[in-house]
Amino acid sequence: MAEYGEWNRKGATLSDKTAQKEYGVDRDFIVRGIKASRLEYREGAIYGNPYLRVLRGQLEEYIIEELGEEGLNKSKNQTELRKVKKEIATLRRRLKVLNAKKAELEA
Repeated sequence: MAEYGEWNRKGATLSDKTAQKEYGVDRDFIVRGIKASRLEYREGAIYGNPYLRVLRGQLEEYIIEELGEEGLNKSKNQTELRKVKKEIATLRRRLKVLNAKKAELEA
């Protein structure tokens, strides 16, 4: 069971779509966890599109049970790598723009 106020804590919940991106699990995996009473959930809708909200801690425990600690770490590492690569690309674009401005000023 969820602790008191856990649903309201920032970062404690995530949608099924976010879970797919962060942990590499599909919606069916989450639904199996819900049906097995391993995951608590709440239904929501944004612009008419339904989604499931689950508790991050429970999802991580369920992933460990089903896929093992290695499966959880692998998906977390891939997500972190994706974020870092995106940040590097952004910084490279900014550097390119700054170099172009520098070249303009020197000319």
